[in-house]
Amino acid sequence: MKQVNGRPIDTVDLVSLPLFVGTMVWESRVLSRRDRREEGDLDDATRDELADPTLPADPLVPVGYERRDTKASLTMLLGNVAVNLAMAGAVGAMSRLVFTRRIANIGASKWSLPIAMVAWDFLYYWDHRWMHEIRLLWANHVTHHSSERYNLSTALRQPWSGFLTAWVFLPMPLFGIPAHHVAKAGQLNLLYQYWIHTEAIDKLPRPIEAVMNTPSHHRVHHGANPHYLDKNYGGILIIWDKIFGTFEPEVRRIKYGLTKNIDTFNPMGIGYHEFVDIARDVRHARGWRNKLGHIFRRPGWQPPQLQETT
Repeated sequence: MKQVNGRPIDTVDLVSLPLFVGTMVWESRVLSRRDRREEGDLDDATRDELADPTLPADPLVPVGYERRDTKASLTMLLGNVAVNLAMAGAVGAMSRLVFTRRIANIGASKWSLPIAMVAWDFLYYWDHRWMHEIRLLWANHVTHHSSERYNLSTALRQPWSGFLTAWVFLPMPLFGIPAHHVAKAGQLNLLYQYWIHTEAIDKLPRPIEAVMNTPSHHRVHHGANPHYLDKNYGGILIIWDKIFGTFEPEVRRIKYGLTKNIDTFNPMGIGYHEFVDIARDVRHARGWRNKLGHIFRRPGWQPPQLQETT
């Protein structure tokens, strides 16, 4: 096991790249043999057409791959890996420091990794939800939602500012989960979410759909349909969404991307466009309350005077 800036490179890391390549090739071939829809086919759909909750559900018709979109996603992955390796030492040191001041001691037992997996998944739900509810955090996460397609390469379209929410997972070492199990739980949680970014798999058997996050559930999360916005935050388990009231089943065909798409494949634009927009809004806002609102309130928030005029 090698160390890069304090972060261990293990077998899971080493097999991930060929796994990604092989499964993307498989998915591309599967989708090429199916009827596909055109990107932007729902741009002119009405709100009622996008949000009608009545059954029967629309059939799953994939959008498929596009060379520039896939290249942009893979470029974002490379940047994400570089940033994470650069920050790994600091993030690991913070976790170990909290562990030395722990208030409980789960310790490195046979149960600590399973406990870490459940704990990470629970905290990931809130991490993910807050990234949709706080604009500064959304500026990081919006990268992942910027593609107007949905395939395994979309899973790799990762942001370059993930350190903004590293603090969310500090309760784990605080309660005595060792730092290496915290890191492993995060690694496995993220890897699980790779396979659910696909239109090659329709709904799975009902018992699986009831408990686990699946391609169907996560397609909803990537939808810009009005009733799909800010739904299905779960990582491995979908039960958190059902407990906290953010679950939505897949019924209507999904309009992927953002409510206002950025129309660029430039990695810098994908990674930082929302930070630029925040800076612009803060610069033009009057008063500190409004300036802070543009940073810490929900995405799309406007000062009261602007809300009245609109």
